[in-house]
Amino acid sequence: MAERDLFPTVIETERLRLEPRAPEYVDVHELYRICSSSSPEMEEVTRYLPWSPHETPKETFGFLRRGEENREKHKKADYVIRPREGEDGAGEIAGFGGLTLQWDRRSASLGLWLRKRFWGRGYSGERAAALLHLAFEQLDLELVRVAHDLENENSRRAIERYVECFDGQCDGTFRNAAATADGDVVDQTHYTISQEQWRAAGCDAESTVRMRWDDS
Repeated sequence: MAERDLFPTVIETERLRLEPRAPEYVDVHELYRICSSSSPEMEEVTRYLPWSPHETPKETFGFLRRGEENREKHKKADYVIRPREGEDGAGEIAGFGGLTLQWDRRSASLGLWLRKRFWGRGYSGERAAALLHLAFEQLDLELVRVAHDLENENSRRAIERYVECFDGQCDGTFRNAAATADGDVVDQTHYTISQEQWRAAGCDAESTVRMRWDDS
């Protein structure tokens, strides 16, 4: 029997398909056109992210390789997010999302960025449901965290919606909690969802999340 990786290769939800953040699964030139400094959508997308638009395709390739390396070392489970057939923009790169693991604390942090044309569709919550399923059902973690910058209203609304759905909680706003790509420090509001809360919400019941450990 072939050795199975710790993280699934493909995660599918009702409307989304998640594949590894790696050059094998993401065309570097397609992603560069999306993430480059000349892309009209990137300035707004990266406003609250700790990185800036890419200046060269080499930078984009490095972004993908770091995703692959972190996956191999089991530090992060990062995925490219694509709408499935039947969705507007099916098969396109909608964004990236994943889990950053803190194994010694049996915890993980959720991360996400989406291109603006894919905002307002509920993809954030659907991706969160899939990654929480991975965190609690497959990796047996005890806690998942998520945070947003205090001024990021779009993220606040999306996060509050799915945290409430999964019986999670807001842990408060912390000053100087993170740094931007420019080195500025920002305040953040933090939320947590425990495995116990997730199960109490009935999220461990029959799920629409499907996981595969190959790319077939």
